[in-house]
Amino acid sequence: MGNPLSQPFQAALKEWAVAVDALIAAETVMLLRKGGIREAGFKVDNRPFWLYPTYEHQKPELLKPQYVNLVTTVAPGWHPDLVSIGAWAMVTHQYELKEQTQLDRLMPHHIWNEDFTEMRLKWKPNLALTVVFLRVFRLKESVEIPFEPVYGGCRSWTTLHPKIDASDSVAVLSDDRYAQTVREIMALRDTRD
Repeated sequence: MGNPLSQPFQAALKEWAVAVDALIAAETVMLLRKGGIREAGFKVDNRPFWLYPTYEHQKPELLKPQYVNLVTTVAPGWHPDLVSIGAWAMVTHQYELKEQTQLDRLMPHHIWNEDFTEMRLKWKPNLALTVVFLRVFRLKESVEIPFEPVYGGCRSWTTLHPKIDASDSVAVLSDDRYAQTVREIMALRDTRD
């Protein structure tokens, strides 16, 4: 797949910092999303976007044991003065699910524990949970941008004001390894109980 950049972009997906770090470290290729509090579901297209780390809603007790100590809880409304942007991504595959058994099959492939997955599935029960597969590209060096109030709030997407150069980025997984990982996880979707 290589690096598909053709022009600069400013869209950014907001996600727990611990999840962004796991994506950059190639420990996972997927996110489980329903959208922000005021959003009617999670919407995404195939354009590139930055991975914007958030801290306020991270809860160590909702992570698998190996990720618990990577989170420091912060006060409501807290944000860093400078936000570190270290990667961008594109969605290559996505699907929706509504059943806990479907979600349980994905457990080895993400960073969250059973409490999180059950809670996420039950939140806004009329909406399906979107399983999103991200092809992630790491910058050679992270870029720090000043926090702006427009980046806050409980929503999935924001627009970064400074334009960040993504031309020196590299895929965190080879094309073959990424494709194999996605195939393995997608095969679980079609498994019958």
